[in-house]
Amino acid sequence: MSRMRIGMPLSYSVGVRETAAVIGEYEAAGVDVVFVGEAWSFDAVSQLGYLAARTTTMQLAAGILNVYSRTPALLAMTAAGLDAVSGGRFILGLGASGPQVIEGFHGVPYTAPLARTREVVEVCRTVWRREPLVHDGPHVQVPLSRERGGSGLGKPLTLINRPVRDRIPLMLAALGPKNVALAAELFEAWEPIFYFPERAADAFGAPLAEGAGRRDPALGPLDVVADTHVLVTEDADEEERALRRVRQHLALYVGGMGARGRNFYNDLAVRYGFPDAAREVQDHYLGGRPLQAAAALPEELVRGVSLIGPRGFVAERVAAFAEGGATTLNAAPLGEDHATRLASVAALRELAP
Repeated sequence: MSRMRIGMPLSYSVGVRETAAVIGEYEAAGVDVVFVGEAWSFDAVSQLGYLAARTTTMQLAAGILNVYSRTPALLAMTAAGLDAVSGGRFILGLGASGPQVIEGFHGVPYTAPLARTREVVEVCRTVWRREPLVHDGPHVQVPLSRERGGSGLGKPLTLINRPVRDRIPLMLAALGPKNVALAAELFEAWEPIFYFPERAADAFGAPLAEGAGRRDPALGPLDVVADTHVLVTEDADEEERALRRVRQHLALYVGGMGARGRNFYNDLAVRYGFPDAAREVQDHYLGGRPLQAAAALPEELVRGVSLIGPRGFVAERVAAFAEGGATTLNAAPLGEDHATRLASVAALRELAP
């Protein structure tokens, strides 16, 4: 059995220079991979390129780039470039995001996320193999024909540069059953947010098995990148403050990230077995009562998706994550200063099998 990897997400609300100033300390503490997010923020690509020059061993992952605002060919080119400047340490994390970002910020229709993601994968791997790019799908056509609005002058092209790797690892952020099945079928890695290991089989087991049945053995085992938070502390007050932050973070997503019937995170809470709480959290959040929304989250869920508490308790939770299928812990360190956050990451490295 391979060693569980330790990952760490980098906040898109913090400046890249501030992050780069301490990233080497996290690398030395045992972080295997960092995930650079992108919302309606600074782009992730420029930050990943900057971090590539400030690190030597850790992998660098886009966590995530959406499949709408860049063309599939541009996603492939970008990944090849980041893999080159990092010396083969890049992971291309993809996701559909949601209508709020795709339509509200980028002005692009949020349509057919599953089919578009599949086509993006096909295009990326064609580009990395340096094959002439020809793709004729319902959502992506290259070269663009006259029938689809093209000039008729385009011809298949091959990537000029030779990529460091002809298969850059692909990771899919996915929660819905069809997208989870797609991750298990086509991707090297799958990133589920708010991973509750004891309930993971109920929420994800069937689609993972479905996708695995169609998986190319050449992809290797699926890397399950479980998003979580970590704070190793013997201070009960510090523990409670950290749990409050997790609770507020959960409430934002379960309650406020999407309208009724179109909130993937609320759906996940239901699949985890908390339908009444999910409805109450959403009622409060959409009603402008975020504090009540956070209070309505079950303690079992808040603790179940996090790694917060004394060292012995965190060790038990890490073991539960491993037993529940997680192979990478993408753990956001909590704590009120850099030293505390760094110590928690170092402790997690020691505790992980």
